Amino acid sequence: MRFPPRIPSRAARTGAAAALLSTLLLGGTVTATTAHAAPVPPVTPVASASAVLAVGDVCYGDLPAEAHDTLDLIEQGGPYPYEQDGTVFQNREGILPGRSAGYYHEYTVITPGSPTRGARRIVTGEQNQEDYYTADHYASFDLVDHTC
Repeated sequence: MRFPPRIPSRAARTGAAAALLSTLLLGGTVTATTAHAAPVPPVTPVASASAVLAVGDVCYGDLPAEAHDTLDLIEQGGPYPYEQDGTVFQNREGILPGRSAGYYHEYTVITPGSPTRGARRIVTGEQNQEDYYTADHYASFDLVDHTC
């Protein structure tokens, strides 16, 4: 049986799927081309297995009072204490779920007694109440559960 040039054969689809699965499980990038298939673009894992483990959850009531203040300011649209607040968080660490550029924004959670912004932040996503708290400057995150 002859396949049209733009429809990959079953063998080509199976090979591409195996390469993609291998990339996702082992990390790294892969490119694959066959006589019947279009090139498969490089695939980069969104987050490593250890990064996925670094996202936990935290009850809203268990956050420090300053985090409540920050969440209130976000809800009100500011004003914020630092000019960096509300800027795009790029997720360079790859810990949060992979999303398009500009999806996440970061805000300072004031640390009493700190002469700088400190390490605590709230990172928000575009979805309703997708708020992450980090107390260790992006080494780990907890998704805020607003129901408890």
